[in-house]
Amino acid sequence: MVSRGFPEGFVWGTATAAHQVEGGNWNADWWDWEHRAGTPCVEPSLDACDHFHRYPEDIATIARLGLGSYRFGVEWARIEPEDGHFSRSALDHYRRMVSTCHEHGVAPVVTLHHFTTPRWVAAAGGWSEPDTAARFERYVDRVARHLGDEVSAWCTINEPNMVSTIGYLVGQFPPGIRDSATRNRVNEVFVDAHRRAVAAVRSHSTRPVGLTLAMQEMVAVADDPAGLDAAVRRVERARAGLEDPFLEAARGDDFIGVQTYTRERFGPDGRLHGEPGVPLTMMGYEFWPEALAPCIRRAWEQTGGVPVLVTENGISTDHDPDRIEYVRRALSGVLECIAEGIDVRGYTYWSLLDNFEWAYGYRPTFGLISVDRSTMERTVKPSAEWLGRVAQANALVD
Repeated sequence: MVSRGFPEGFVWGTATAAHQVEGGNWNADWWDWEHRAGTPCVEPSLDACDHFHRYPEDIATIARLGLGSYRFGVEWARIEPEDGHFSRSALDHYRRMVSTCHEHGVAPVVTLHHFTTPRWVAAAGGWSEPDTAARFERYVDRVARHLGDEVSAWCTINEPNMVSTIGYLVGQFPPGIRDSATRNRVNEVFVDAHRRAVAAVRSHSTRPVGLTLAMQEMVAVADDPAGLDAAVRRVERARAGLEDPFLEAARGDDFIGVQTYTRERFGPDGRLHGEPGVPLTMMGYEFWPEALAPCIRRAWEQTGGVPVLVTENGISTDHDPDRIEYVRRALSGVLECIAEGIDVRGYTYWSLLDNFEWAYGYRPTFGLISVDRSTMERTVKPSAEWLGRVAQANALVD
């Protein structure tokens, strides 16, 4: 029987991304994208959740709930608004956020790049330009020098596979390119940038550093052996572009951040729609919390045993009891992985706040806390209180 208790020192947390919550991030490529005609964005971010000013309140709430860590982003476009020019004011702002976490007994986990890139970097070729890796390294060095060991853990790049795939193959994220060769080149630049960033962080900090990767449970489906073989090949091709380069790049890191929300089903001819009878979330994909465990297993195996942090997992729903059910089932899978001997060191729920969900705008609600868009008033949801009880018990409580 799998224990309902988690290992001593297991880290419980929640997360945000700078652009999704701070507001007024006009110098980033995403601000331009969401205001440009012809993109898939349904609305702009504008003031977002005003977390840039309200972070003390939000961090205090994290602590009150009993969650021990907060993963948040520092915004490159604020810190280096023009090539080679760094803002001491912006750096000090993020240092105050780190200090506020410590004041409340919350471990600050900093993400150095979470989807958004300064406009000047985008104008110079963005992530398809190999020189971007060196520019990113310079920025990371400056941040790590300023924050140092005050940061409890560092995430170099959030889901580089989503930036490369959605931005350079599917064309739905900036810069809106649809070209497989460019996507492959972007993957290579991201791998180079990650490795440079790890070295830069380690030159100023002794804290753990790794990348975070979007992973889905990929399932081959067919009615006959030949069809199943073809479906398996489809899965292998998808993994080769989406996951494998980055899992290889994570070997030697201090952790690999697994970020999972659902599964993808593949038939002999490609991706399949959701299975009949399986409900969908507000994002349009399957309610499938069981996807987390196989992704943890794959990350552990493909990196050669690099410790795993679940750096994102959650659900977009306007029915809060579904959030509790989703997380309960996902955590049951985490416990199974731990029982198998996999070194899983923490679970981070996405997200702290109902925030700007990129091209989808503010309709999908992932947050443990709702935000009134007119007043910015926060309301803690029952699921947040439940997850806090789980964290404080360090066990999957009822």
